[in-house]
Amino acid sequence: MISSYKFYILFLIILLTTNVLAQEVKKIELLNADVIDYDEKLLGKEIKRLTGNVSFKHDSAILNCDSAYFNSLRNNVVMYGHVHINMGDTIHLWGDSIRYFGNTKIAEVRNNVKLINKKAVLTTDSMNYDRNQNIGYYFNWGKIKDGENSLVSEWGYYFSLLKDFVAVKSVILTNPDYHMYSDSLRYNIETEISSFYGPSKIVGDSNLIYCENGWYNTKTEISQFNKNAYLQSKAQTIKGDSLYYDRNKKFGKAYKNVEIIDTSANITLLGNYGYYFENPEQAMLTDSAVFINYGGADTLFLHADTLRSNVIKDSIGEYKFIKAYYKVKIYKSDIQGSCDSLTYSLRDSIIKFFKKPILWSDIHQLTAEQIEIHTKNNEADYVVLNNAAFVISQEDTVRFNQVKGKNMIGYIKNKELDHIEVDGNGESIYFPKDNNELIGANKAESSKMTIYLDSSKVSKILFLTKPTAVLHPIDELPANDLLLSNFYWYINIRPMSKLDIFDKKTEE
Repeated sequence: MISSYKFYILFLIILLTTNVLAQEVKKIELLNADVIDYDEKLLGKEIKRLTGNVSFKHDSAILNCDSAYFNSLRNNVVMYGHVHINMGDTIHLWGDSIRYFGNTKIAEVRNNVKLINKKAVLTTDSMNYDRNQNIGYYFNWGKIKDGENSLVSEWGYYFSLLKDFVAVKSVILTNPDYHMYSDSLRYNIETEISSFYGPSKIVGDSNLIYCENGWYNTKTEISQFNKNAYLQSKAQTIKGDSLYYDRNKKFGKAYKNVEIIDTSANITLLGNYGYYFENPEQAMLTDSAVFINYGGADTLFLHADTLRSNVIKDSIGEYKFIKAYYKVKIYKSDIQGSCDSLTYSLRDSIIKFFKKPILWSDIHQLTAEQIEIHTKNNEADYVVLNNAAFVISQEDTVRFNQVKGKNMIGYIKNKELDHIEVDGNGESIYFPKDNNELIGANKAESSKMTIYLDSSKVSKILFLTKPTAVLHPIDELPANDLLLSNFYWYINIRPMSKLDIFDKKTEE
């Protein structure tokens, strides 16, 4: 398959050669030579040997050299020593020797070749220049110097009308702030924009950029990268189908299939649109946004409308802080959740849920006005339920074990709730068993209590202040009395797999 840069070259050659055949062939004119020699025996009667201040004219071009062999019949000349072709006010070509063909207007320049177009200078050992098409072609390494930018490649083209250099194979563009490495690159000396047509990377002091198609404005330091593009900075990598980057502002934007990977924190942010600041470090993802926290054998998946990540610096150092907004859902094998907004501090490993938060741990549902998960070694250690705390588990199709109070702390052991401490306005309903048979409904109240669980079932309740507890026969209480006030069961919105975090169902 022909590559895109070859399509570009082919298109330009076809465009520029239109009407070439219709152009009138002009003779090379001798303007000056200090000495003119004829040696028919040695050179033939068609060739003249010229020395000293030799000058020719062909169309609008002036050709100068120290010596030359001129064939007026065949309309060509071979020039040696300080050879210079002036093709107008802006384009000049030098070399140690040039073979120039007047009929085709092609110059074959060899050794110490230099092409100057305004402020851009191209140097190489060998170049062919076609004045009909205004294209120069070098094939034995060339170097282009344009202000602060220096471009080296094994071979390439210069389109003088368009001011485009097309460098191919082992391309290196050097700038004081970065280096570009590419398979093929187009550089325009007027716009100072580099365009990439193959695997390319840009290496700076603080980051590395890779793409297989795109452009970089070396004047404004603004760029656009496509096809397998990514930007790597310290421990951060941002990927996307399309990347926009402003080096001066250290700012990047990404579109479609966006990934922001932080290897230092073992987290990845996904979405279809995002932006990233290098200093101070911060990122935002939206449109199918997902937060992934890798933790050993288990992984936390979180979805929200919008995700934000930034680094906070304080007296004890710096740490990552994650915010998730609107319709948040999380999935982990041992714990799931739903809320409207969430924060996650990697300094103390605390996840905070706000506005109608719900957590599920094994068979238990936990709700409150605000919930905190305190983690340790990437596992939930204990859960804090602040204000209107409520813990529910289903006993059977019509009965639910319930604990509510002002505040609670649920301690987790081996990925299951081990015991729950209730502080303030404690109430409970649970259904004790004897030989796996229900023996009644236990309703209790105490301002402080501790509920112990075994295999997720209530095994013991410790009342710490003035308890009232009644064990009712199993069928004595009507259905309404088997539910504490503000009872809600949200099983229909619980995410049961990582794919369920995209389910838009909420408690409303």
